[in-house]
Amino acid sequence: MAQFKLTYFDFDGGRAEPARLALKLGGLRFEDIRIPIPDWDQHRDQFRYRQLPEFEVDGKWLNQSNAIARYIGQLTGYYPEDLWEAALCDAVVDTVDDSMKRLVDTFSMPEDQKKAVREELVQTTLPLFLSGLNQSLLEQGGIYFADDHLSIADLKVYVMVNDLTNGHLDYIPTTIVAAHAPELLAHQARVRSYLRENTPQLDYV
Repeated sequence: MAQFKLTYFDFDGGRAEPARLALKLGGLRFEDIRIPIPDWDQHRDQFRYRQLPEFEVDGKWLNQSNAIARYIGQLTGYYPEDLWEAALCDAVVDTVDDSMKRLVDTFSMPEDQKKAVREELVQTTLPLFLSGLNQSLLEQGGIYFADDHLSIADLKVYVMVNDLTNGHLDYIPTTIVAAHAPELLAHQARVRSYLRENTPQLDYV
């Protein structure tokens, strides 16, 4: 059996979480390496691009969270085989990244700048992308984002919605998804139920 190792920061959520969930759903054993954020400066130079996540398969190395998630999705059956459905899946994954990029950029900002940028995102960027994803879900039948079954696209959106609603992001109201994308809350509950049924060892979904 192949040896897998996923390295990311020491928290649940973020860019590595869809891959981590797909590995668990697929029943693949892996080393879940988690680096505490305060220790990152001590480890940064170990990684080619000075960023995470990184994924290893039998000593072979892969970076980029979406490439990692796509590869794991293909291994585990959580990525569409049909080319059009695969493209729909990819589009959702990339759209989530677009929607969250400016928010992620605020983590290193001084507090007053972070507050101003996040309040602006709440009024502009986040509603735009949330409503668009809400519409995309409805266009695919309202259950899953591609191929009529759960895929890495659904895991990606699930993690995003969790991040936006768990109250850990200052200046981002936990009601923002309900206000602009109510179908994504129903989708969140659906994916959470699927995860609890199929990965009972996860106690945080």
